[in-house]
This record gives sequence, structure tokens and C-alpha cells, in this order.
Amino acid sequence: MKELQTVLKKRFAIEFADKNLLETAFTHTSYANEHRLLKISHNERLEFLGDAVLQLLISEYLYKKYPKKPEGDLSKLRAMIVREESLAGFARDCQFDQFIKLGKGEEKSGGRNRDTILGDAFEAFLGALLLDKDVAKVKEFIYQVMIPKVEAGDFEMIKDYKTHLQELLQVNGDVDIHYQVISETGPAHDKVFDVEVLVEGKSIGKGQGRSKKLAEQEAAKNALRKGLIHVFKGN
Repeated sequence: MKELQTVLKKRFAIEFADKNLLETAFTHTSYANEHRLLKISHNERLEFLGDAVLQLLISEYLYKKYPKKPEGDLSKLRAMIVREESLAGFARDCQFDQFIKLGKGEEKSGGRNRDTILGDAFEAFLGALLLDKDVAKVKEFIYQVMIPKVEAGDFEMIKDYKTHLQELLQVNGDVDIHYQVISETGPAHDKVFDVEVLVEGKSIGKGQGRSKKLAEQEAAKNALRKGLIHVFKGN
């Protein structure tokens, strides 16, 4: 963790008073499960806290940045900024991927590059920073790391396929769109989800991912690629 502390100090002027809190933020459940006898804490509770403070600060930013945008547009923008793949990108920018503690199986299966794990670690770090410092320090970090990329549009290279699909399908009125999990495979810490997207009860695309959200995005992307959506527009 000393190398991580050096990175945080040099790049972001952050020094944790509680080093254990910082270590917990970068400890994945797979690592904690492999070292049960040591009773090591993992980062899920911190992720819960970090997610909440991130939602708050990004909401405040968007509210002030776009005084005339309606709530629906603000919600879409926020969803795009805080979605898993975006957060994973910010985690990589901060070199956080190098410092996550993973179990051997997770490491071997490519967990260090998995967006789910990186996004969760990023949120857990924000939660730890909130507890160790305060909300002002979290805001400072977010405005240093995330907001410049948001304003440059860099993060928007990641497409929100679900929103795009919904907008195309409902251009002439409401259409029933439903995402359904077909199967779940793998252990609890390394699940793979298969999802299909149904429009008016008919399957138009399937996708696979390490989380339900990712699988849904993949299903929406595949539906868009198939070009079947014109059949359902305005039905």
C-alpha cells in the first residue's frame, strides 16, 4: 500500500490518516474470502457509501452546470457519468487497477481489468476518502479526476446503448421494453449473466456480462446492431 500512498500524495495531495481504511477500499471480496482466518475486511460497504456521495456530487454539478435542463435529461447525464464502465476508466486513469487486492482465482481470470471490479474500487475509495476526510475533499478529488473529462466529453465514448435503444423504440409512443436474465453461471464473486431484451414480449437481442447491467447493455447493443428495432417503432 506504500506505493499507492505515494501515488495519492504526489498526484492528488491526499494522505490518509487511517491506512487500514485505505487498504479496505482496495480489498476485493475474493481476496477477503481467500484469507478468511485473517478476518480481512473487503470494500463492499465502502462502495455503498462511495456510490451515494458520488451520486450527490455529480447531481449537484449537473444541477448547477445546466440550469435549464429538465430532471429527465439530468438523470440521463448522471447515469452516463457514473455508470460502471465510466468509473472503471477513471480508476485506470488514477492507476487504481495496479493496487486492488484480488484472490488468486480472480486475478487469474482477468479480474484486474474487469470494469465491475475497477468501478467498485473507485467508489470504495470515494467512501474511504469521505470517512477519512470529509465531503469537501471528495468533491475536490472528483473535480480533479472526473469533471475535466466529463466536460471534454472523453467519458462519452462509452455509449449508453439501453438509453439509445429506448429512445429509438419510443420515438412515436410508448413501447414495452423488458430485460430478462436467462442464466447466471459461476461463483458468487465471479458471476456471468446472460440477458435478453424483449420488446412487446419478443426477443430482439441477447448479451452477456459480468454484471446484470453490463449484460443488459450488451443485449441492447446487439439489438441495435441487428436493426430489428424498426419493426417495433411506434407499435
